[in-house]
Amino acid sequence: MSLKIHNTLTGKKEEFKPSDPKDIKIYVCGPTVYDFAHIGNARPVVVFDTLVRLLRHDYEKVTYARNITDIDDKIMERALKKNVPISEITEKYTKHYEEDMAVLNNKLPDIRPKATDYLPSMIKMIEVLIEKDHAYEIEGQVLFHVPSMENYGELSGRSIEDLKAGARVDVGDYKKFHADFILWKPSTDEQPSWESPWGRGRPGWHLECSCMIEDNFGETIDIHGGGLDLIFPHHENEIAQSRCSHGGKELANYWMHNGYLTVEGEKMSKSLGNYVTVHDLIKEFPNKGEAIRLCLLSAHYRQPTDFSREGIRQAEKQLNRWYKAVEGVSASDKDISPKVLGALHDDLNTPKAIMELGQLAKEGSAASLLASAQLMGFLDNKDWFKELDEINGLSASEIEALIVRRSEAKANKDWTLADKIRNDLEDQGIALLDSAAGTSWTKK
Repeated sequence: MSLKIHNTLTGKKEEFKPSDPKDIKIYVCGPTVYDFAHIGNARPVVVFDTLVRLLRHDYEKVTYARNITDIDDKIMERALKKNVPISEITEKYTKHYEEDMAVLNNKLPDIRPKATDYLPSMIKMIEVLIEKDHAYEIEGQVLFHVPSMENYGELSGRSIEDLKAGARVDVGDYKKFHADFILWKPSTDEQPSWESPWGRGRPGWHLECSCMIEDNFGETIDIHGGGLDLIFPHHENEIAQSRCSHGGKELANYWMHNGYLTVEGEKMSKSLGNYVTVHDLIKEFPNKGEAIRLCLLSAHYRQPTDFSREGIRQAEKQLNRWYKAVEGVSASDKDISPKVLGALHDDLNTPKAIMELGQLAKEGSAASLLASAQLMGFLDNKDWFKELDEINGLSASEIEALIVRRSEAKANKDWTLADKIRNDLEDQGIALLDSAAGTSWTKK
């Protein structure tokens, strides 16, 4: 049963044919670590963890890399604001990121390269691009000259002519072409910097992934993944740098991109009050990371998906039924359902695979359900039915009862009582989270 992948580069669903069937190479763009990851950041992690699980079922060796961007303007702003070294920010949020993603039952990648460990490789690639007339230095900056690459824009469908047509009148004195992008830029005295032939500075974001791939895998990998928002300019510029450094060789043979995520029908935004971090969700739904995972896989990875807390509750109920169905059962890979495998091999059709899991549960095919679900990262939690510990003497049911009482008070416009219940719970370390779907709670 062969894997078929929708390749963004060609716009077609293609049969996956690895360069070396004995060593599959996959790279996925990871986080910029300056804050907790939001639920949208978790979608590519869950999607590509599922893909890697499938590849490891099919092939003997799969090497999976997901990078950490630990040098970026947002990181520097956060470090400056807190008056700490950037490493203090990046180490803290890298740890939180990996712990939070693990709760969603994602396995750690084989390689987790950090951008700051690859500065010599970045400088070397810039020197190659300058030597080959694909880059130029001006005013302490080095830029990639987009028109120097004849087929720039293949991934995103943008041509040089399109870019010219969209050019601004004023493109800046330092740019030869308005779409030229930064490979190296100078740093101020307050900003982190490294020595280079062009003065002290730091690399451009796009350059980082190209060099981490080159150092860990060589010139060409099998699959490159990430979110839809990365197609342009990030992945387009990765391709430009790598191809022009490597004599036109492909950076990746297959490009996969997951779709956008909204929260209860709206684009996630702090100003709208619907900005949801995985860290907070884990507190709100303790011991139920697999329910969050199920929500994220319930829509096809290439399609947009809407996230809600009610969706987590429904996923939890579904997993309850599956866990009960496999109590006392053992299984192995030979028990994996051909229908589940068939769905996953068809461009990672997780909604269909989940439907097949539900059918296995109805049929009472417990061993097949267990093996198939575990292939997708479910039914691995031995403590799934473990009751929540009390918080300052309050059980989960008592907290829920107080939430109901507060809702009744609000309905009766008894704002004093509603505020008192909220404040009393906060004093006991319990935060209430109001949304259109209702009120939930989390440990503070």
